[in-house]
Amino acid sequence: MKWSEICVHTTQLAVEAVSNLLHEVGAQGVVIEDVEDFDRMMAEDHFGEIWDVSDRETYPTSGVHVKAYVPASGDFQDLLSNLKKEIERLRTMLDIGSGDVTVAEIDEEDWAHSWKQYYKPVKISQQLTIVPLWEEYTPQPEENVILLDPGMAFGTGTHPTTMLCIQAIENYIQEGDHVIDVGTGSGVLSIAAAKLGATNVKALDLDSVAVESARQNVETNGVGELVQVDTGDLLKGVEGEYDLVVANILADVILLFIEDAYARTKSGGRFITSGIIGEKRAEVTNALVAAGFEIEETRVMEDWVAIIAKKG
Repeated sequence: MKWSEICVHTTQLAVEAVSNLLHEVGAQGVVIEDVEDFDRMMAEDHFGEIWDVSDRETYPTSGVHVKAYVPASGDFQDLLSNLKKEIERLRTMLDIGSGDVTVAEIDEEDWAHSWKQYYKPVKISQQLTIVPLWEEYTPQPEENVILLDPGMAFGTGTHPTTMLCIQAIENYIQEGDHVIDVGTGSGVLSIAAAKLGATNVKALDLDSVAVESARQNVETNGVGELVQVDTGDLLKGVEGEYDLVVANILADVILLFIEDAYARTKSGGRFITSGIIGEKRAEVTNALVAAGFEIEETRVMEDWVAIIAKKG
């Protein structure tokens, strides 16, 4: 089977937004090539990826390459045209750099290698390490491992927004908590919550592909009795209250359901949200406060922000 590799040259600021656009047009995997990340991760002993990549010269000298993979098909040119229009629309909201889009055709075996070689075990918090399902890994006694295969879903667990969210969950979750994960993607936040002590987790996503991927990952990690994965449009139609409401979604989407999040959060509970670029921090913060939340903590990693808001 043939695959088309789409490569967008953009900025660090726009990585998450561009990745989301690629996912929306049917991306079968996303690779982020950022030479600054490469150099930092090789130099630092910190939470993050250990990349087994020998050729640094494949990375762009400036900016970021975001690569995605879609099946080669007769309607590919229409898909590509629509993607370019969406990227230009994104330019009105973000600094996306050149936004250049290039395309290459590769075989299925090459596609699998192209993104899986970048995805290695990642220590993302004090307790949790994410390990790709196909990697051999021997954990340390204190490590709690999440086995993950994102498949076609959005979310390998290694992006700063996900790390921020999981670190916040680890810090605030209590044994026996009830948690709802809005926009679960691969299910990584829900699995993390279950492994950290939640006894009831509801994972929601509008994308049927993500729902199936999350269900498979939940079963792989042995938390199927604790995590229920369903199709859902944000918090529409959801009832009940939760100790933690968590969401790793773009800021513009977060703004759409802050009042619903407040309604679904128990008194004294928390709304943990990430996926917020720095320039959207004030807008999201103000909306949270307006809804009745108290901002308990704000965490920052690179250009990304996670906000922990408490319902008084």
